Amino acid sequence: MSQADLISPFRFLAHLPQHLPRVPRMLRGLYYAGIRNREKNLSLAWALQRAAERYPERPALMDENRHLNYRAFNAWANRLAWAFKAEGVGHGDVVAVMLENRLELLTILAALSKLGAVGALINTTQRGKVLAHSFNLVKPGFLVIGDELLSAFDEVDGQLHDQQARRYWIADQDCLQGAGQTPDGWTNLMQLATGQAEDNPPDSLRVRMKDACFLIYTSGTTGLPKASIMSHGKWIKAYGGFGHSGLTLSERDVLYLTLPCYHNNAVTVCWSAVLAGGAAIALRRRFSASAFWSDVARYNATCFGYIGELCRYLLNQPVHPAEQGNSLRCMIGNGLRPSIWAEFKQRFGVQQITEFYASSEGNIGFTNVFNFDNTVGYTPATYAIVRYDLENDRPMRGNNGFLQKADKGEAGLLISEISAKWPFDGYTDPAKSESVILRDVFKQGDAWFNTGDLMRDIGCKHAQFVDRLGDTFRWKGENVSTTEVENVLGAFPGVEDAVVYGVEIAGTNGRCGMAALRLASAYALDGAALDGAALAAHLDTELPAYAAPLFVRLLGEVETTGTFKYKKTDLKQAGYDPNLVDDPLYVRLPGSDSFQPLSRETHAAIEQQHYRF
Repeated sequence: MSQADLISPFRFLAHLPQHLPRVPRMLRGLYYAGIRNREKNLSLAWALQRAAERYPERPALMDENRHLNYRAFNAWANRLAWAFKAEGVGHGDVVAVMLENRLELLTILAALSKLGAVGALINTTQRGKVLAHSFNLVKPGFLVIGDELLSAFDEVDGQLHDQQARRYWIADQDCLQGAGQTPDGWTNLMQLATGQAEDNPPDSLRVRMKDACFLIYTSGTTGLPKASIMSHGKWIKAYGGFGHSGLTLSERDVLYLTLPCYHNNAVTVCWSAVLAGGAAIALRRRFSASAFWSDVARYNATCFGYIGELCRYLLNQPVHPAEQGNSLRCMIGNGLRPSIWAEFKQRFGVQQITEFYASSEGNIGFTNVFNFDNTVGYTPATYAIVRYDLENDRPMRGNNGFLQKADKGEAGLLISEISAKWPFDGYTDPAKSESVILRDVFKQGDAWFNTGDLMRDIGCKHAQFVDRLGDTFRWKGENVSTTEVENVLGAFPGVEDAVVYGVEIAGTNGRCGMAALRLASAYALDGAALDGAALAAHLDTELPAYAAPLFVRLLGEVETTGTFKYKKTDLKQAGYDPNLVDDPLYVRLPGSDSFQPLSRETHAAIEQQHYRF
């Protein structure tokens, strides 16, 4: 961590005057984020209705071919809500929704919210047993499937436990009026909605903050996905924190959204921020780095929703004519790495980066409200960063039996207190929910949510993300953050993607670092070129010896989840064994100042402990 990242009270106060015009919106945001009464009738449906009343003629949703203002969007959602209600969908009913990013998806979710029904957002990239698991896990009574994903659904249809669930089909085209040939055994949802009333159903007035809004699936980087509960209360907190306090978008703004809408970053973070100010969403089915700046120009977008890796993809693109003098002024998302933060702002002229930290299942969120660099920002929630024993994989308790708070700047486990103001909704599986609750933390009987993430306090209630616990390993008696090592590798010429993980060496304690790298084509001659001496020198300059990876694997492509998280499990299992890996492997042997190709003979010598690592 750079000393420049620390935020002193003086630096914080000096930063405040530029934010004075935003104070009224920020205070409104704090109000929504701090509501304790979970019986209160506030919801996504309320937020949409409010936006439609305040900005009826302003753009709400758009794509390449369609533009809907708030009046039309709300009316369409209401017609769908009445159609769902006539089909028996009611408060608390689970409706599995599987569509790609298009206007129909957001309208269906809005309609369900008006009835207090729960949209289970199926990951559109899942196939086979994982997809069947996601459906069966939440026991939906109703299924809404887009035609573009019908073949994927058909593959697992026979594995679904409830064959009686009502099935609704959506054409893969402009289907406001229910166009398209409906498959046998399915009901055309848009045809059902044709002619329905356009007034808000009274059910929406009874949706409370404690009610479930979405079921969001974990990305399944390890094991089968789990479904976490996103309540309307958490959505409203996002509406306050991201919408009013964070971005403060207005009806003149357009947020360009390419993130998958089965993920909270899209349907909670970005959508709530848009509805809070009556802004518009310009929706694209999937991210395209080459089309990004042309789309920004087409929509005159002022903001976009990001994941850190998307920012790296954009930086790796050659200069695009449309990026010069572009209309973007702000962005919201998470995972922007410190190694590219300043470069991204400077190259693309983005003034405000609203980096945040949150999780689908958790009860805490940080937002970079004050636009500092390299921070997830501030939170009003009650939290602590406590010391963690990586070797034994548990929080450290003192002689009194309670947890110990980490010092300022020291990496530790982030935990957040579970209370009436900051409730924990958890997962659909109660046992899984209980497994992430820490009890008797600072006093007998208290309960805190274990985020599983390492953070550091950088001052003035601001924090900096360090790593996921599973992505941190211990080598030479020291704790190593994979994220920090990935940042260093990302700054090495030619590295487009860097995935770092710990691997075991026979006869040693702990795990040493290994990096899977994807090189830019200009650097990857014959798919196997690596300047081993230059890479070793770079690591020696930027990292302590214990943190520098000892093994390197070159990848043609880096496999990620639908939300751009690295899939590390298979990489860890294969390790540096040439018998399990077809990609080029390199090793830095003890005493060497360079990485050399790792042969089967060298691997055997390592396994026989001929080298002293």
